[in-house]
Amino acid sequence: MTYLIVIFLVLLSGLFSGLTLGLLSLDKNELKRKISLGNKEAKKVYAVRKRGNLLLCTLLLGNVAVNSTLAIFLGNIASGVMAGVIATALIVVFGEIIPQASFARYALQVGARTAWLVKIFIIVLFPICWPISWLLDKVLGEEMATIYSKKELMKIVEEHEGSKESDVDADEERIIKGALSFSSEIVEEVMTPRTVVYALELHTILDRHILETIKKEGFTRIPVYKEEMDNLIGILYAKDLINIKIGTKVEHLYKKDMGLVVQKDLHLDVLLQKFMKSKIHIAFVKNEYHGLEGVVTLEDVLEEIIRQEIVDETDQVTDMQKKAKAKK
Repeated sequence: MTYLIVIFLVLLSGLFSGLTLGLLSLDKNELKRKISLGNKEAKKVYAVRKRGNLLLCTLLLGNVAVNSTLAIFLGNIASGVMAGVIATALIVVFGEIIPQASFARYALQVGARTAWLVKIFIIVLFPICWPISWLLDKVLGEEMATIYSKKELMKIVEEHEGSKESDVDADEERIIKGALSFSSEIVEEVMTPRTVVYALELHTILDRHILETIKKEGFTRIPVYKEEMDNLIGILYAKDLINIKIGTKVEHLYKKDMGLVVQKDLHLDVLLQKFMKSKIHIAFVKNEYHGLEGVVTLEDVLEEIIRQEIVDETDQVTDMQKKAKAKK
């Protein structure tokens, strides 16, 4: 009978030890996310995990009580040094190492299946554990949520993409990393520099040569200026050139004040908000002296998010900044 009690106590010690490591390793906010996604196991675990200090006190008190009782029963089987050696071996191997290694790997699954038992332990030990946990809550405060930096999130996405168990593919990894990093980039890094901006003067006559050039360049929005490039006054839309008469002037077709004016040090996330709010998809980049630095479009911002050039059948050049450097 004594041997059966010893075996039972060793198993109970392992249960307390494994649950302590397994349940407390589960982040409460992560459990909430899983619950919002319909995970039933997370819902069961959260019921006992939400009060961390009460759970900790219950499991540790139960573990200490079981180990102390185990030592007493082992003293009836063996005496002296031998009892100490046997107790240490049983507790370390079967009460600590094996259960903790198992529970750490399958914390959510095991926690969900033993949540009902943990609730019983909490109820039984509540008179002793509640005052201690209450004091810990007051002294230490609420548990700190695990917050990741952008670099850490990108590293997590990389690890998920490289794991066989994850459903994150390479395209999703690229786009997620682009979405997390584009807000730190500025307009100057993505704009089309002034030296390669294709624009038309207000009084330009749209002859066959000009129309062929527009077709060749492949731009859907063409900046319009008056007298000099620094004085941009609107946009000429390529779609408005369909079936026009040869010899029509730009001033009869362009849209006035249809471009945003931004600084070259503006962050791309702010620029994106401006594009979305104004419903204008092109912006003129000017310096403090109102001189034209370049042009930036919604497409330029989207390319930074998806980390890939958006090229259609009319594009002659994929990287306008490289073209500007080559021209220089």
